[in-house]
Amino acid sequence: MGAFDYISSFCSYTYSNAKTKRKPLQTVDIKVKMDCDGCERRVRNVVRRMKGVKTVEVNRKQSRITVNGHVDPNKVLKRVKSTGKKAEFWPYIPQHMVYYPFDPGMYDKRAPAGHIRNPTQAFPAANTPGENYVSLFSDDNVQGACSIM
Repeated sequence: MGAFDYISSFCSYTYSNAKTKRKPLQTVDIKVKMDCDGCERRVRNVVRRMKGVKTVEVNRKQSRITVNGHVDPNKVLKRVKSTGKKAEFWPYIPQHMVYYPFDPGMYDKRAPAGHIRNPTQAFPAANTPGENYVSLFSDDNVQGACSIM
């Protein structure tokens, strides 16, 4: 059997075409205002017909669509906008993932419970002034705390 595998490795032909390469499996969350069952059905059917879509979950209460599959997020957003609805990528993140959830600009009245807006500030840089003050008075930094006092 080993000789046969060795010889067949020379005879095998693998065809790879760059155009047929699949996109990675990913999840796309989109915020879309849906008022009725008809709006929900229209948006769901438009996204479901896209090539590469595995599942579509619609949450009308949160105005959220979750699409799983081998798709391009920008194409999904464009397809949802083609229904005439105002759509954007899901702008909220869970509140527990943010260092400072009560900073100005983070709170949004329209956000679902337990979520806040502005994910670009979710993880602030290490050299922010607030974090430097906190680290000065920690138990790990005894020399820094003594030099200030």
